[in-house]
Amino acid sequence: MPEDKERITGEDYRRMIAGAYQSFLQEYEYINSLNVFPVPDGDTGTNMLLTLDAVSKEVSCAPETSIGTLSKRAADSAIMGARGNSGVILSQLFRGIARGLAGKKEATTAELAKAFRYGVLYAYRAVAKPMEGTILTVAKGIAKGAYMAVRDGSSFKEILSASIQTGQVELARTPELLPVLKEAGVVDAGGQGLIVFFQGCLKGLEENEIETEIMDVRPQFEMVQPEAFGLNEGMTEQVHPYCTEFIVKRCRVSAKAAQKKLLPLGESIVLAADNALLKVHIHTANPGAVLGAAIQWGSLHDIKVDNMQDQHRTLHQPSPRKAGLAVISVAAGKGITDMMVKLGAEVVISGGQTMNPPVEEFVTAVQTGNAKQYIILPNNKNIVLAAAQAKKILGDKVAVLPTLTIPQGFAALLGFNAGHSLPENLTSMQQRLLQVRSGSVTNAVRDSVLDGHTIAAGAFIGFCENQLAATGQELGTVLVETIRQLIEADSEIISLYYGQQVSADEAKTMSAFLIDRFPDLGVELYYGGQPNYQWIISVE
Repeated sequence: MPEDKERITGEDYRRMIAGAYQSFLQEYEYINSLNVFPVPDGDTGTNMLLTLDAVSKEVSCAPETSIGTLSKRAADSAIMGARGNSGVILSQLFRGIARGLAGKKEATTAELAKAFRYGVLYAYRAVAKPMEGTILTVAKGIAKGAYMAVRDGSSFKEILSASIQTGQVELARTPELLPVLKEAGVVDAGGQGLIVFFQGCLKGLEENEIETEIMDVRPQFEMVQPEAFGLNEGMTEQVHPYCTEFIVKRCRVSAKAAQKKLLPLGESIVLAADNALLKVHIHTANPGAVLGAAIQWGSLHDIKVDNMQDQHRTLHQPSPRKAGLAVISVAAGKGITDMMVKLGAEVVISGGQTMNPPVEEFVTAVQTGNAKQYIILPNNKNIVLAAAQAKKILGDKVAVLPTLTIPQGFAALLGFNAGHSLPENLTSMQQRLLQVRSGSVTNAVRDSVLDGHTIAAGAFIGFCENQLAATGQELGTVLVETIRQLIEADSEIISLYYGQQVSADEAKTMSAFLIDRFPDLGVELYYGGQPNYQWIISVE
């Protein structure tokens, strides 16, 4: 088809997104299996799928018909819904596409191909230190294929096909460029995900039957009856004057659990739940406490606070005046979360291995919080880019200290002083986290080869600063060897955080065993409650 006659419409773009999402539904588990480390947090495919899920839901019901406005909506939803490093990179692909299509009702072949090349460029720029043999190598190959096909006057379907072919050539090269991939016998997971994305776009463009109808996404709420509260209705406006309403999206707790949390905070509680949405109504004396509790459950939307004592007008109650500096930390497990709060974190976002929070959760936490500025502690290498994306959105309101482990997060919190300036805190927190070494023990989720070691599925594996330290069939042996590699000449204290899979008695027995094995060091035992990892280890 001649280039100047082919037009790609908003509906074509909608079908491409639908096709990409369907392809990911079929392939995300395979993408996960390509992660080099055989640990439970090998979730590249899941993060890309969940990011694309946010886009698909938004685009499928969007009223826009022009390709420019539709691509902008897709980019915004991708950025806010981005999870993990791979999800953030994918969101930047959408951002670049939107830039290339800005202001267009329809796009020519050349314009859309150029927009996709913009997307690849933005994805490449999302990583501070690009490394060959990763998703970025594949992205460059895709961009090269698109450029050559446009130069030859190809149709857009032919351009997509050529891009996929050149991308696959680069994907096949990733093991040669990155030795750890070659040792594991896999290609780069993120690169494979990018290929699946473009294959899905092509499929969506070719198949008219891909579902793109506008869907009714208004929730059909199932009402949860409130319990009796012990205060008469006449006291409501005096004791709990603020009518507070909001919606929790991607809610991680049940309506019953939310109700139990809200009972001490007010009355006239009405909760309505539908799948992962929770609508909340409560009369309270402290809206900030209510929102502070609810931010732990998911992302907050449509927040409205009315003062019922105002007889003349409905007053939208502003948030308390923002002042000072606070910390937002990421953690998984009740014990870990409680310790983060005790050490001074104002907000703890649920996340970690296998459960990377979206960018939107960081943005919402800052926007609904009481502090003027925030320091974000990601505490996981796969959450750093999402936190950095939140900073791009929020600007000077946020600084990110790229903590990679829970022990680093604890150490950084010990260096935090709300009375000091942001630069002073960043300096002291950075110095503090450099004094701790981090380790962990979990089970291998699949057979693999790593650092020259053959690892069987189900075996225990220990990591020292995210590098393989030990593997074996006996938990105690692996834990001891991991700790041994963490210890340095000036080490003084071993802190152990036991997870959901370890009982209190088992933890005490292991602690006593380690006291005998390392008599020159102090051994401290804490309940972490983290999933997937039996032990998180800190050595200082």
